[in-house]
Amino acid sequence: MTQTTDFQHPLALTIWCGVLFAIAAGATLVLGIQTGATLPVLAVLALAALCAFAENVAVTLPNGSSVSASVMLALAAAYVSRSGAPLLGPLLVGMAAGLYWPHLKSRDVRRLAMNTGMFGLSALTAAAAFDFVVVKGASPGTEVLGALVGAAAFWVTNITILSLALQFRDNTSFFANLSELCGFPALEIVVFAILGVFLGHLYVSFGAWTLALCVTPVLVARQAFISFVETRESHEGILEVLVRALESKDPYTGGHTQRVATFSGYIGRKLDFSTARLRRLHDAAMMHDIGKLTVPNQLLNKPGKLTEFDRVRQHEPVSVALVSRIDELAPCAETITHAGMDGPLESRIVHVADAFDAMTSTRAYRRAMQHDQAIAELQKHAGVQFDSACVEALVAALDERGERYGDGEESAEAWAHFAVPPPVAGFGSAGLGNLAPDEVTSTIDAHPTPESVS
Repeated sequence: MTQTTDFQHPLALTIWCGVLFAIAAGATLVLGIQTGATLPVLAVLALAALCAFAENVAVTLPNGSSVSASVMLALAAAYVSRSGAPLLGPLLVGMAAGLYWPHLKSRDVRRLAMNTGMFGLSALTAAAAFDFVVVKGASPGTEVLGALVGAAAFWVTNITILSLALQFRDNTSFFANLSELCGFPALEIVVFAILGVFLGHLYVSFGAWTLALCVTPVLVARQAFISFVETRESHEGILEVLVRALESKDPYTGGHTQRVATFSGYIGRKLDFSTARLRRLHDAAMMHDIGKLTVPNQLLNKPGKLTEFDRVRQHEPVSVALVSRIDELAPCAETITHAGMDGPLESRIVHVADAFDAMTSTRAYRRAMQHDQAIAELQKHAGVQFDSACVEALVAALDERGERYGDGEESAEAWAHFAVPPPVAGFGSAGLGNLAPDEVTSTIDAHPTPESVS
């Protein structure tokens, strides 16, 4: 269902690819010795060819993985092979899914090994789960249950293997990768798993010609996946247009929006948000400052003391009003109300992410704080101004990824658009004057508020 597309092959990943292929090949040898004589060769060859075809017309998702109807063919093989070779047949069919033509053409041995081993083992676990539930003479209801259990086994094996591969490639968190890969709707997987068992039943009842029927659902699945991707891309396109408009007005705010969305996602994953909820959180974070389109630039980038704070704060209700009028973004409205500790969890997450980026970014009125200093400030006000669980989640996520922000970590572009270098600490609570050197604190408000750190 999901395959690799852009691996750069560091040593750990190369070893992992080899290990996967060796396990799949070893399992094939052992099962072949045990059950090879009873393998339904014609059916397995036909399903293997269809599985390879399904992967070669797979649809690439925004996260770089790809999806197809391979789970359907794995379950069909599990049904067809269960009388004589219940594990060997699905294993061989699954391994055929790794025969992706662009990888064969470029002789990319690592990716071929990775996908062959991954799909083979995914199909093997699906077949084992199906065979455990469905005994000979089982009722149709039990077969449907077996399909569901088999689909779950296939999917869990598939994304677990790929999450480890991404960890080796990118040195990222296994659980963060797992959360990203769980993004494909589960309903489609269930439907195709049940369809696979149904097609296997037809083969047993009516013969090999029924396997030709598999071509139609493979193509239908491809079109369904394309529609899913296009819908998501259309949604992302709306967000991109709005964010680009904001960036054209104020480059800092545009970059700030992207980082707040990233930090919010980190927190949401640590708090075990579902994929759908993570998407809504991401959209809300991207839109939380969109009302600044109505704020004059001279106020957004004012280097001195900000006396028009109420006017700047008007961007918040404007953000809510604008988002509420866009059907695809309307669910984000409640999250971007800046309700602080009394708001929904998504609002509290964005609030923490917003504050952290504000403190670790250089602005016209204040230089960026150091990473540890900003973390200490969040922890100091946790439970009062910031949700404690959200603060802990952000700190843990940044530590896991080894990411650091703030003074000494910013790129040169962060300062490029300032005509005058910003001071270490600025005027007003947004400048976090309580963190300025002692000799200048007498002229700076020493009481930051959560509303002003944005």
